[in-house]
Amino acid sequence: MRLRKYAKLSFGLLVTVTITSISASEITFAIVGKTKNDSFYEQSYKGCLEVAKRYSDLNCAYDGADDYQDVRTQVLVVRELIDKGVDGIIVSTTDSTFLTNGALMYAKERGIPVITFDSDLLPEHQNYRLAYVGTNNFDFGVALGNAANKLKKHEQDTICIQSGHQTTPNLNARIAGVRYALANDAKRKLDGRFGWREIDRCPLFTLGRREDALDQLMNFVDDKKPPLFLAVAGFAQFNPRYIAQLQPYEKRIAHGELRIVSADTEVIQLDALAKGLGSINLGQKPFEMGMVSTELLYNFIQHGIKPEKEQYYLDYHYCHSKNADTCADNH
Repeated sequence: MRLRKYAKLSFGLLVTVTITSISASEITFAIVGKTKNDSFYEQSYKGCLEVAKRYSDLNCAYDGADDYQDVRTQVLVVRELIDKGVDGIIVSTTDSTFLTNGALMYAKERGIPVITFDSDLLPEHQNYRLAYVGTNNFDFGVALGNAANKLKKHEQDTICIQSGHQTTPNLNARIAGVRYALANDAKRKLDGRFGWREIDRCPLFTLGRREDALDQLMNFVDDKKPPLFLAVAGFAQFNPRYIAQLQPYEKRIAHGELRIVSADTEVIQLDALAKGLGSINLGQKPFEMGMVSTELLYNFIQHGIKPEKEQYYLDYHYCHSKNADTCADNH
């Protein structure tokens, strides 16, 4: 580890920063997901590695909260990376206020640029990042809601939305999008006015804990008329026990008696979908999120080129049992 002194453009200002880096000829970007043990964020890290193949001076690091969406651990991880001397941070926001106050203000003081991916900061905090790369999460929620509408079984139907952390910006935007699609009102809980009602104990929040997420789903599967279960991220389907637990309900899913709509199309989810153990999945592009974020950050640090846009939105794809083998690319 050596001290390196160089001129860096920081949020549009030319400043001189002294940091500790791996070597004088290398730069390091850190990919920080909401959780570390998540194939979605691992794909984003692989996207960074793909870009690093083109630049001999670029290294990628990967970190995050170990087991679930822990806002305090995410802050500690980011601060530790700053102290280690990374040159840039690419982070998926769990709690915008906590992350900004606890770590991103510190990054800005140190002249370390930040790009958010997957989950952006709230508008009032966005001056602490250069740009956002990922899904337009409100539109993604609308698409999830439209998928649910295709599975509507009753004139007055019920739904349960499953989310992660209550303060996570991208997941809350998706919930708003679902409600807008089903009732033309993004802010109001579904109350039956447009044929959809959220059951009283929903939305459910998992904090990204896979055991809790699967347990929450299994609480409904034996109901005579279960609500449509809509997860705004992978959650239950990321649990390695999902396929075994849902196997006895394959016929109920095939007949539309049990309806499961989920965001994301990781390998473990597509395996379940191909076996008929889900209804519809909408997938994002985490690998591309990592690539685009890395390229933007590299151009900013090495060439002083600030991102042209505030948001770089990527598209998404639709998967069901018949196209589960071909609908998505996983890396």
